Amino acid sequence: MRTALIVVDVQNDFCEGGSLAVTGGAATAGAISEFIEDHHPDYHAIVATQDWHVDPGSHFSETPDYVDSWPVHCVADTDGAEPHAEFETDRIEAWFRKGEFEAAYSGFEGVLAPETSTPLGAFEEESADDDGFANTEESAEDEARDASADGQAQGLDDWLQERGIEAVDIVGIATDHCVRATAQDAVDAGYETRVLADLTAAVSPQNLEPVLEALEDAGVEVVRD
Repeated sequence: MRTALIVVDVQNDFCEGGSLAVTGGAATAGAISEFIEDHHPDYHAIVATQDWHVDPGSHFSETPDYVDSWPVHCVADTDGAEPHAEFETDRIEAWFRKGEFEAAYSGFEGVLAPETSTPLGAFEEESADDDGFANTEESAEDEARDASADGQAQGLDDWLQERGIEAVDIVGIATDHCVRATAQDAVDAGYETRVLADLTAAVSPQNLEPVLEALEDAGVEVVRD
């Protein structure tokens, strides 16, 4: 089965020292990097998402409720929106940015970012098999051009479908918000979906178990070591 790894929102503002820091964010970034280094041959594609806000309306608030409104975070073209230093991005084939002018939790709401503005990997090697779906810098550049050829940005679902992806593993920040939403949308789009829970960090870890149980009820396989 053709499988992709989706790394959700491992960004400076969501890690310690950021404007919306999640406890354990930096450690999660490092653990994801180690996992990718050890397991990249298992995947036919590895992609990442970014919160990328310009003016998301009521999503930003000076008095956030941390449910529907939040402190200012991941503003486009700021350091807070950049990948965390512990997240090694060399094997990321494409980035999908979400939430410019609205709240956007799921990576499936994102659109393909221009390859000139993202830290794309430079590995020119086959991943998982040898049938023409290599994770290379050249393929990322080609897709960026193809996506913009008709003036429309390409979404994550279309990008995955073009590569024949049937299943996704999801990791990143935060388990109870953007990871959850991405996993739910992946199931709804027909992908066999796993959340690797030990490679995520939650905003509210004390309330995490009901979130994971809800994902399982929705058809997501939650992998706990």
